[in-house]
Amino acid sequence: MIKKIFSVLVASALGVSIENNLTEIIQNYRYHGIESTQKILEKMLTKEKFWLEALQNQDTDFGYYEGTHFLFLSDKNTTELFLYRIENGHLTQLNKVSTIVGIGEGAKKIEGDKITPIGVYSFVDRLDKLDQYYGPMAFVTNYPNIYDRILRRTGSGIWLHGLPLNGNREEKNTKGCIAVENNIIHDFNKTINYEKTLLISYENSFPKVEKSDLAAILAMLYRWKEAWSNNDIKTYLSFYDTGFRKSDGMALKRFSEYKTRIFAKKEDKHISFSYIDISPYPNVENKKLFRVSFMQHYKAYKNKAVTYTSNDSKELYVEIKNNAPLIMIEK
Repeated sequence: MIKKIFSVLVASALGVSIENNLTEIIQNYRYHGIESTQKILEKMLTKEKFWLEALQNQDTDFGYYEGTHFLFLSDKNTTELFLYRIENGHLTQLNKVSTIVGIGEGAKKIEGDKITPIGVYSFVDRLDKLDQYYGPMAFVTNYPNIYDRILRRTGSGIWLHGLPLNGNREEKNTKGCIAVENNIIHDFNKTINYEKTLLISYENSFPKVEKSDLAAILAMLYRWKEAWSNNDIKTYLSFYDTGFRKSDGMALKRFSEYKTRIFAKKEDKHISFSYIDISPYPNVENKKLFRVSFMQHYKAYKNKAVTYTSNDSKELYVEIKNNAPLIMIEK
């Protein structure tokens, strides 16, 4: 997929067909150098038109994924669980099984309500040697995630696990977890890499994903990076919603003041993104919401000396408002 995106990018940047892009990019490099060529390519990453073309032949019904290899979709209403493999922008359904989920409709709110959460969750651990009630093993989700914590939702221990080893399966609900037959949980363990797997839990209907929304978010991400790299604080802050919260609870006013001080240093920056994932985020608030995650590679310089460097995972919650993506939450 990376090779295809590069080919589309080159063609879009130079206004030529895919077949002619190598000649044109080499000529641009000969006459103007690598920095000029890189600037052209970087600029095209900020264009929705480029991303629409890059997404054209990809399976995007469930989002856009560069870093995630497997995707679970859990429908709380039908109690069905789907497993997909993601390869080069294409989805393959590997399994569809029946599940037992928690009681109650809607999103999980407080510890002990026994409701299965709605949202997008990563797996943070794999457990075995459990109480026999949970079957032979379990995959541990990161509930409550950042979105849940901002909404002050509580609880923990939301797992994808097996069924009681003693055969007592009379209880037709869990304590908020998702339970499957024990042979199925074993199959999942053989198939997936849980560290590269996401779970999307929803109710009644899966959020509709438009390629135009994904293109808008991807272009916004690179415009946001461009403003950040250029110390353009006004443009940078324009990508944040007025109700924005950092994962630590910091509101937009304090965040703006903090970033203004940082940008005032006028440091040179090199920022790059990799392994971008964009998942539609089911929610009871009826927002057109997406979870965006990626690896962020950052270096800051002053007088050509490195002042700060980091390679961290980044997580944003982005809402589409009036056809424009805005950052609601950032970690």
